[in-house]
Amino acid sequence: MAAFGDVIFDFCDVLVDWEPRVPLTGQVPEAVIDRLFDHDDPYGFWHYDELSDLGWGEERVLADYAAHHGVAGFVDTSMADMADMADTADAVAAGEAASFAANQAAYEAFRLYFARQRLALVGMLPGMPELLRDLHAAGVRCWGLTNFTVKYVDAARELFPELNLLKDVVVSSAERIHKPDPEIFRRAIARFGVDPAHTAFVDDKPWNAEAGTAAGLHGIRFTDAVSLRVRLLP
Repeated sequence: MAAFGDVIFDFCDVLVDWEPRVPLTGQVPEAVIDRLFDHDDPYGFWHYDELSDLGWGEERVLADYAAHHGVAGFVDTSMADMADMADTADAVAAGEAASFAANQAAYEAFRLYFARQRLALVGMLPGMPELLRDLHAAGVRCWGLTNFTVKYVDAARELFPELNLLKDVVVSSAERIHKPDPEIFRRAIARFGVDPAHTAFVDDKPWNAEAGTAAGLHGIRFTDAVSLRVRLLP
């Protein structure tokens, strides 16, 4: 017998294995990938990943990345006057050319990432397709609540048929807010028409699971499918 009548699932690292470096592996040098994904860069990939989850489009992301890394300024030299061009030459001689080249390479890699991003969806996590099927067979209604883009969610549901057992998905990029904001939980509960007292919310991030509990759901931190199965289908 199922422990809950409804279960709301996060996507990344719960249902779906998302590996964002994969679309670029073998396409550009590893050093360029490392630069793009550098956690120490306040305007690197991870900054824009969060903004994408909040509804920023790809071209807006790329334009902002270029602006913050000086790519656009260096590229558009046709309008510079002779004095500015002389100053630029001095700066290049001082070593800024190398920095520009690295930033330009990372920018081009970012654009390539968007063109190949479906490849980042490398599969479903072990045991999760079977768990979704078994919950469905037990009469449990399954839903999704994810900090992700609509484009990624649509691609994942095309690639992995079991995700179509989810009756509906609330996606942060469409809502323009993300977990752990209490409002996105309120919207999901209302849209799905679930009773929070009889609904589990599964997320790999403890603060999101805690936010689900604060919203009245039964927040469960995901570690693996085997442990989750025990909680949902005891």
